[in-house]
Amino acid sequence: MKWLQIHITVDQAQVDFTETLLLSLGAVSVTLDDAEDQALLEPLPGETPLWNKVIVTGIYQQDDSEQIDVDSLIKFVQEQLPEAPVRFDELEDQAWERAWMDYYEPIQIAEKFWIVPEWLEAPEADATNIKLDPGLAFGTGNHASTFLCLQWLGSIDLKDKIVVDYGCGSGILGVAALLLGAKKVYATDIDPQAVLATKQNAELNGVLDRLFVGLPEEFNAEFKSQQADVLVANILAAPLMALAPEFAKLLKADGEFALAGVIEEQVEDVSGVYQEFFDILNIEKREENWCRISGKRQS
Repeated sequence: MKWLQIHITVDQAQVDFTETLLLSLGAVSVTLDDAEDQALLEPLPGETPLWNKVIVTGIYQQDDSEQIDVDSLIKFVQEQLPEAPVRFDELEDQAWERAWMDYYEPIQIAEKFWIVPEWLEAPEADATNIKLDPGLAFGTGNHASTFLCLQWLGSIDLKDKIVVDYGCGSGILGVAALLLGAKKVYATDIDPQAVLATKQNAELNGVLDRLFVGLPEEFNAEFKSQQADVLVANILAAPLMALAPEFAKLLKADGEFALAGVIEEQVEDVSGVYQEFFDILNIEKREENWCRISGKRQS
């Protein structure tokens, strides 16, 4: 069996119409992709952010008994969207539910420190290897902000430390901290899917018994009046600034912290808010303008 893909590049405002059009013409599925390499930040639950220019792709099944008239299909699409570039290609049948896995490879964070998709062999069996299911939630190690946090965790002493992972996503940072020697990790996220993903990835790495993860209200009830030795938060600039007083309560005096999900233009504003409670010791940049802010809680 073969599959026909129709790709249409449209403005954000035309996405809904284009998606409906392709489905009405018999597409078995429709996907959306970035047309201009525009970064999207992690959405809140229920949000579906879109790029300014979007490639809308309709996938059509073709078999020997029913061939699609490609020329007529494209002509009709072009009549409905005369300004939109349209192209097509054909694909041979394959195991689609597994095809996405081909895009993932082990990622080296530092010497003897790797992220390894769970279906692959670790390049160094004796290294610290984080096994990860990249399909569960935000946070695979590929994104610059996640990579920066992992590098930072690998550079500090975590032995027997209490760690808070605020905005845990897939749980990759909390799992890494435990594999690197942390005594206990308390993780939280506003997305229930992230809570589930964190539990599953912790179990995959054999560290679930040393991890607590829950929604913010569950985290607050569990953590209570404790203070952490280390805090890491890979979220966005606006919530990071709003959370500065809360993070100051969560982290003990001289405790270490790292913030990410911040672009270069936001570093001054975020640092300015945190300087009331924290000493900023380092700002690290990766991949053009993604930054990590790290330092210590003031005594």
